[in-house]
Amino acid sequence: MSITDVLSADDIAAALQECQDPDTFEPQKFFQTSGLSKMSATQVKDVFRFIDNDQSGYLDEDELKFFLQKFQSDARELTESETKSLMAAADNDGDGKIGADAHGVIYVHSPRFKCHKIVYA
Repeated sequence: MSITDVLSADDIAAALQECQDPDTFEPQKFFQTSGLSKMSATQVKDVFRFIDNDQSGYLDEDELKFFLQKFQSDARELTESETKSLMAAADNDGDGKIGADAHGVIYVHSPRFKCHKIVYA
């Protein structure tokens, strides 16, 4: 599977452009611009499996660090602070992993991201 099988290459490029500088990654904005927030649960699960390097069903900090590179191989890595912030916001049970509920939804409980539900995993 290629990420462009489910997302527009132009939308991905626009989303990556918005966060090309370190410490500018904003999950909600990235998900909206890339089209992730408009995807069906099945499509989201496909993207999650694509991002989940070890196919464990969860994303850990090591996988999140390379999140942007899953969309474009020459994209930058997330900074440590971006990685930790995304993990803290999406890890709803504190186990250091991000998983999805049965509907392919991750709930983000952080005022920083200004949303409570992100279709992502």
